[in-house]
Amino acid sequence: MCGIIGYVGDRDASFILVQGLKRLEYRGYDSAGVATFQDGSIAIRRCLGKLENLERLLREAPISGTVGIGHTRWATHGRPSEQNAHPHRAGKIVVIHNGIIENYLELRAALADRGRTFSSETDTEVISHLIDERVQSGQDLVHATRSVVHELEGSFSIVVMHEDSPDRLVAAKSATPIVIGLGENENFVASDIPAILDHTRRILFLEDGEMAEVTRDRVTLSTFAGDPVAREPRTVAWDPVTAQKGGYRHFLLKEIHEQPQAIIDTMRGRILQEQSDVSLDELAKADWLAQARRMVFVACGTAWHACLVGKYFLEHIARIPAEVDYASEFRSRDPVLDEGTVLVVISQSGETADTLAAVETARERGAKVLAICNVVDSSIARKADAVIYTHAGPEISVASTKAFTTQLTVLYLLGIYVARRRGVLSEPGAHALIQDLVNLPSHVEQCLKRERAIEKVAKKYGNARDFLYLGRGINFPIALEGALKLKEISYVHAEGYAAGEMKHGPIALINEEVPVVVLLPKDAVYQKSLSNMKEVESRGGRIIVVTDAPSPELEDIAWEILPVPTSNPCLLPVLLTIPLQLLAYYIADYRGTDVDQPRNLAKSVTVE
Repeated sequence: MCGIIGYVGDRDASFILVQGLKRLEYRGYDSAGVATFQDGSIAIRRCLGKLENLERLLREAPISGTVGIGHTRWATHGRPSEQNAHPHRAGKIVVIHNGIIENYLELRAALADRGRTFSSETDTEVISHLIDERVQSGQDLVHATRSVVHELEGSFSIVVMHEDSPDRLVAAKSATPIVIGLGENENFVASDIPAILDHTRRILFLEDGEMAEVTRDRVTLSTFAGDPVAREPRTVAWDPVTAQKGGYRHFLLKEIHEQPQAIIDTMRGRILQEQSDVSLDELAKADWLAQARRMVFVACGTAWHACLVGKYFLEHIARIPAEVDYASEFRSRDPVLDEGTVLVVISQSGETADTLAAVETARERGAKVLAICNVVDSSIARKADAVIYTHAGPEISVASTKAFTTQLTVLYLLGIYVARRRGVLSEPGAHALIQDLVNLPSHVEQCLKRERAIEKVAKKYGNARDFLYLGRGINFPIALEGALKLKEISYVHAEGYAAGEMKHGPIALINEEVPVVVLLPKDAVYQKSLSNMKEVESRGGRIIVVTDAPSPELEDIAWEILPVPTSNPCLLPVLLTIPLQLLAYYIADYRGTDVDQPRNLAKSVTVE
């Protein structure tokens, strides 16, 4: 999750920028940079690595000025390097950016055809060139930025400087956060409130499709269409814990809303759209992975559900036989492992005791171990032969949300990576899969916009004693995950089943008191799942359907329809997960449970 800060005032900008970036270090980053107006031009300092490296650089080559921008970057397009660090310059324009530009390849090619040259591998540099073109044609900074944002597809927030406008910044937002801080003869821009809480508590929140022109004594809001926006600032009276929650009622809800950015951060620097490939530097020396004859996925809890989806990815995309086991069962059943087997273990914390024991068992029997973890240098990460990190950021709530969807993102990337190296996935096929992944964060944003409707459904069914979740194929694990979330945080009995197994027992549970959540994407088994749903209807079940294909036929059967955007079948599990997370959260909140710290549960199970 990139960190953004901007300052316009009378104080030393570079100090304020660096201090603000320090407040955003929890977001994770691989490089950092600042830019200030200095002696009639814009001075930029960038470096690879931590902020202490940037501070050292600024001591060695200081910059002055009272207007500037700062950025910490997790790579999306282009690997971590000083060259790819922000801010990015084109002509007299300097830009910082958080998010991902889905159509940057087409934009970059068109700019190259017009004679523009590039000094980085990033999508951000495209933005700076586009705005520079507009200002060279005579547009002012605001109109140039407004013109360019209409060309950008994807999720982004940007802050722009122009050498001919040394008294102002322009910010624009689409899907990724931007806040404006109002001070006395100074104003601020940031990606998150903690960056500016030391200076002001008067905050304006930009909405999607809005821009801000920021000077030291004025902030002017408008839409991308140019319409003025009038909005009163909010006074944020947050203590440190509330600041960490970002104003949300619970950490869990905050973390649900962080998923678009967490997915972006997890794919950063790992997608090579021009080459229709995936770059996983962590696996550069893991030749054994593509040569594997079999993969065994092992985990606990929510991570086990990610394993079940991962099995589909590796078999469907990479054509490698795969199986899944509970970590708690794996060691005790005397598993058959050899040098042709790769054990893939998934753990958010990297400290799960049973999963760690599975790693030890695999290593004893000569199998290679690939770990997927969120916590850097954790026990499992250290013991594995290779590790891929999810960049979900800190997950405070006990119930896992963004860790799960970023695990699915890594597994999807892994499927493409292995398939390309095994020669079983064509370049056009890989390109299509990667493009769908690039579009995923904005699709998750669309799911989150249905939050109020899902909250109403939760209150309507919040007193139910039992829930049944049904899914087929790759979405059966999502039914399990939806049921687990509800059990964990609301203490309501819930069961997930493969829809085709309904007549083998679960159908006996269905009556008018039992809500049945049906995952019904328009996929190859749509008609079979629809038939299962009609069987539920005939027995009086109250059907809540989650689908990417709402229709009058469904409206006649279902009590509630929760729509999601469509995508390829491998990514629909991510989109179907979001409404289930929100449903569980709002039922738990309605019932008054301790959402962030449910009874009897721990974030990381470190004993067997």
